[in-house]
Amino acid sequence: MILALVGMPGSGKSTVGRQLARRLALPFHDSDAVIEQRIGCTIRDYFAEHGEAAFRDEEQAAIEALTDGESAVIATGGGTVLREANRRRLHDKAQVVYLRSTADEVWRRLRHDTVRPLLQVADPHAKLRELFAERDPLYREAAHFVIDTGRPSVPTLVNMILMQLELAGVLPPRA
Repeated sequence: MILALVGMPGSGKSTVGRQLARRLALPFHDSDAVIEQRIGCTIRDYFAEHGEAAFRDEEQAAIEALTDGESAVIATGGGTVLREANRRRLHDKAQVVYLRSTADEVWRRLRHDTVRPLLQVADPHAKLRELFAERDPLYREAAHFVIDTGRPSVPTLVNMILMQLELAGVLPPRA
């Protein structure tokens, strides 16, 4: 089983994904880390030098490779769903969980972040609201499950995901 997490930047995909993989005894892959390994530099540098279209091509290749592999938990980049091919591929080849965080929740978590390029704008909170409005329907289109991240702790989110997978018959019930 391939389990893919989608959602806004800062929604907890990597953090939750690592713990979920540990609980399921599966390997964990962060698609952004896989892309950086493939391209030999940071996404930020690649994006600046080659542009968004070239980066999205690399991202699509990484998603194809990760969803062709063995069972694993995959944390995708926040913009992975922008390409219809990625949404379709994830939906068809994986069980997709949308970690739904509102723009305000993401802002609360990331307001002091100085690394993420999308926040290095005049009004990062407004940018997050814009991204959420654009991407929420795309995350929903790719997803089999939607989990509102709200305030729960990471272990609580992991348990919520496992419970949804069990209720759907994707995972056998835990003893």
